[in-house]
Amino acid sequence: MALDILAGPRDGVRLASVAPRHAPLFCFALLTGACALASLALACATPFAAFAVIAAAQLRLRQALLVVLGSWLVNQGIGFGVLHYPIDVTTMMWGLVIGAAALVATFLASGVLRASLRLSAPLALTLALLCAYSGYELVLLAATPVLGGAASFTAAIMTKIGLTSMAWLIGLVAICEIVRLLNPARLHHTV
Repeated sequence: MALDILAGPRDGVRLASVAPRHAPLFCFALLTGACALASLALACATPFAAFAVIAAAQLRLRQALLVVLGSWLVNQGIGFGVLHYPIDVTTMMWGLVIGAAALVATFLASGVLRASLRLSAPLALTLALLCAYSGYELVLLAATPVLGGAASFTAAIMTKIGLTSMAWLIGLVAICEIVRLLNPARLHHTV
């Protein structure tokens, strides 16, 4: 059986794992679960650029922004509630900047995916990740003059986080494909 999930967009959707009416809930469950796992494992290095690409590949922009916002809220809840981030102005401001960066990444990923409908899905997803990751990191970097932390923007750290985001994107696409393969009939119901 050929892997059809990456064959090309249907109605502008790159990853159609479930019926369109279930896509927002599926994407929300997938990304909040992934975010919870990533937040516990990676803390501040949660791969929001990869999450942004997955949301943008499955949903319209408004829905994708809401799903990414939900995953950011999960990240912050785990950070402050489970990992005991310090409750101070700088930490809370960084949390808001990370949320803004995740939304920028989603906006950029959505734009790239809309503009690259003629490209193969793997290439379009890779370009979307590159743009989403770049936008995400630029927003974070822009906050460093006020919030500090510029020393974290070394080539080694940026490369490691970028590769981590790519690995997460590959894993999340694989999950989407597995779900699609387990429920192929559900894609045809648009009610």
